[in-house]
Amino acid sequence: MLKGFFDFIREQGVVGLAVGFILGGAISKLVASLVKDLINPILGIVLGAADDLSTMSLKVGAVEIMFGSFISALIDFLVIAIIVYFGVKGLGLDKLDKKK
Repeated sequence: MLKGFFDFIREQGVVGLAVGFILGGAISKLVASLVKDLINPILGIVLGAADDLSTMSLKVGAVEIMFGSFISALIDFLVIAIIVYFGVKGLGLDKLDKKK
């Protein structure tokens, strides 16, 4: 019975999904701090923002487009994706899923 359960998990790719979800949730605060406290200020200086990257905006009439905030969220996503990818590869979890 237990063997059948493990076969189901391997065939359906549940392990990879669970690992990605757990790692992504566990490191999100760390990555958010890295982006907010280190990357954004450095990029803000390089790109000429007054405070940091997340405050950069473009004013068109009465509308303010906060493209710096979007870029910060994009950097946050990319760092999390890279960490999850290398975490799964490094732990060898990509080899757990069986092909049908």
